Amino acid sequence: MKKKLLLALTSLITIAVFACRSLTVRTPLKPVSATETITEPTQPQAATQTPIATDTATASLPTEAPAATSSGVSFKNDVMPIFQNSCNKCHGIETTKKGLDLTTYENLMMGSFNGPVIEAGDADNSYLVQQIVDGEIPKRGDPLSDKDIQTIIDWVNAGALNN
Repeated sequence: MKKKLLLALTSLITIAVFACRSLTVRTPLKPVSATETITEPTQPQAATQTPIATDTATASLPTEAPAATSSGVSFKNDVMPIFQNSCNKCHGIETTKKGLDLTTYENLMMGSFNGPVIEAGDADNSYLVQQIVDGEIPKRGDPLSDKDIQTIIDWVNAGALNN
């Protein structure tokens, strides 16, 4: 009787552990190329005082343009119209496929069920840009024009600002 009870209890714990593991969001790992080297810092970085953000949803959103890069691309005037014309039907108006809502800057920067889709300042490592460039999205309708794709790339490389 004790063995059956112990076996049942162990089974329940195992199921609970695996169920909890499946609820966590897993970010795919980025492969390292054979020519890429990993370096460790030789000196510890100096401590800087950073105020603690009270609103975690907008705490990491870029708000100012980097001094060195200025592409002149505006999220409101250039990028949002592209999303409204080609993306919002599946990602915001009728539904939010994969949990990605492209109707506002804040929703875009929150990402999807799988995590962030924009890597501010790095279009090459931004999942949304990769999907657009590869022609994977939009799934319905015409693919984005080369000009629209370049506008999104320029905006992300300029820091993906809410401007």
